[in-house]
Amino acid sequence: MLKELLETAGIAKSVFKCWNDRLPEENSKDTEIVQSIRDIVKDSQGRYGYRRVCLSLKNRGIIVNHKKVLRLMRQNQLLCVKFKHRNRQYKSYKGKVGKIAKNKLSRRFKTDRPYQKVLTDITQFNISASGEKLYLSPFMDVFSGEILSYRSSRAPTLDNAIIPLKELIDLRPELDYRMTVHSDQGWHYQHKKWVKYLKTHKTFQSMSRKGNCLDNASMENFFGLLKQEMFYGQQFVTYKELESAIHQYIEFYNHDRIKTKLKGMSPVNYRKHTFN
Repeated sequence: MLKELLETAGIAKSVFKCWNDRLPEENSKDTEIVQSIRDIVKDSQGRYGYRRVCLSLKNRGIIVNHKKVLRLMRQNQLLCVKFKHRNRQYKSYKGKVGKIAKNKLSRRFKTDRPYQKVLTDITQFNISASGEKLYLSPFMDVFSGEILSYRSSRAPTLDNAIIPLKELIDLRPELDYRMTVHSDQGWHYQHKKWVKYLKTHKTFQSMSRKGNCLDNASMENFFGLLKQEMFYGQQFVTYKELESAIHQYIEFYNHDRIKTKLKGMSPVNYRKHTFN
């Protein structure tokens, strides 16, 4: 029967035997790869898609084609399912249109220097179980995407923007170029204390145009990742519980979450690799 099948298919018996002997070896290798994928998915809490898993495997010394990684993840129900929820944004605009500062970045979200271009914004989280709200105010370095400083609070107060700005200025190293802080036109960033603090510390101010979320797209992208990977689909009961989860996520994002555009490194590792 086998002889007749091989003749019909036009396959030599030696070729069939060679591939048949290799099957146990291939299955064994796939089993090892799947286990490594499971470990990566577990460590990232299911936040990695197949391309990022492929990079993580490479960092572990396991070179696998991305198509094979996708196939194995599909077969073993390991695909990321966190990106299904639409984000609803917090709007803080209450002032003038385009009167405080020019848009110095003009959507140029690239730089080869850390601390040269820094983005900020405020986003809102609703805790349905308790009816509480949390407002997060982070500062992100365009160079690597690293969150340099941040603060959370129960209300979108001026301190929620000013305090992490002061932390950013304090930790900023000595530079031979000036830093630019870019934001939308929220009332925090039009406030005289904010404007004065930037001028006092020789920091350029840049602002998006009214109604143009693309002018601060990299910051919006971070908020999207944060909510999809950490917030949506999870049940948070208290403000403190959510605050702790956000802190843990930002630590993970800065130190462990690899990016394809950072050559498979995390933001902190990329900065250290490039400048230390």
